[in-house]
Amino acid sequence: MQNGLIAFAETGRLILKPVGRMNLKTKDVKQPVLRIQALTTDHRFVTDLSLEQLSAEDILWYWVDFSEPSEQESDLLRSYFHFHPLSIEDCLYFIQRPKLDHFADYHFFVLHALNRETLDAVEVDLFVAEKYIVSYHKAPLQEIDEVWGHLPAKGELIQTTMHVASTIIDKLVDFYFPIVDQMEDRLALLGEHGEAKSLRRRLDRVFQIRNDLLKVRHSIFPMRDLVYRMLNSTHLEGLEEHRFYLADIHDHLLKLSEMIERNREMTSDLRDSYMSISTNRTNAIMTTLTVITTIFMPLTFIAGIYGMNFKYMPELEWHYGYFIVQGLMAAISILMIAWFKKKGWFNEEE
Repeated sequence: MQNGLIAFAETGRLILKPVGRMNLKTKDVKQPVLRIQALTTDHRFVTDLSLEQLSAEDILWYWVDFSEPSEQESDLLRSYFHFHPLSIEDCLYFIQRPKLDHFADYHFFVLHALNRETLDAVEVDLFVAEKYIVSYHKAPLQEIDEVWGHLPAKGELIQTTMHVASTIIDKLVDFYFPIVDQMEDRLALLGEHGEAKSLRRRLDRVFQIRNDLLKVRHSIFPMRDLVYRMLNSTHLEGLEEHRFYLADIHDHLLKLSEMIERNREMTSDLRDSYMSISTNRTNAIMTTLTVITTIFMPLTFIAGIYGMNFKYMPELEWHYGYFIVQGLMAAISILMIAWFKKKGWFNEEE
């Protein structure tokens, strides 16, 4: 066992004692430990609590984090916290669009983190009430870990569950920026033709970046709308003191939205530019082939005539017939090339 400070509820008060980690149930049943920390009435954060200890009088509020929960742990949403079946369903079964639902005893937030490798949305669900905040996510998230680790150091600044929720949203948004900045850098390299020597590869990368921008857009735009709704909500208790923080988060999301739209426009411009280059190259190739075909048309006609196996063809009896025909074909070729050049077919600027 790992040693640490655990709070026990004795006669309604918290007493800190150095003991080992505790499971949620008896030692006969092996069950994973949930991350729990709480703020006490003397403004101290205590960790490694069990669910049975959360009703102590010295606890102002607590945070329970479900990270990669098992089926048994997930069932606590129903059996222990008694959350509404619809919000539990949103947690368990579907990737939901970021949203905010108000229930009788709590507020339910659906947030999105982004997987930095695949850019897929990772759902983060928050149940926020005056006495608790419960976070639920099916994959480990650095954003949640950082907020969790820094919370005790900011104990005097973070006094309410709503402040914890806004801090989590802020951290999720902060992690959006490196992803969008990276895509912007990739576009800048493509715009300078610094990547991918072939035009086809550049087009493939443009479409890949455009697809990545679309995936990120599906998370960031709903998050922007969610924060705007929070700013204008009359149902969130204790929001007034955090309104400036939310306004700052909304500004960041607006900036991210503008970056995404600007980059999408840039991908459209690059796509049109590359398609235009490809079309021009195709036209140049077709022009070259047309010139060659046109020059050889009369030569093929002459060769076809004198290649016929008729018995009576007077020109075949001429002593210099072969040289005359060769000279005629050369003269026709030269005249046609000169005529095409005069028309500007060989001038790429026209």
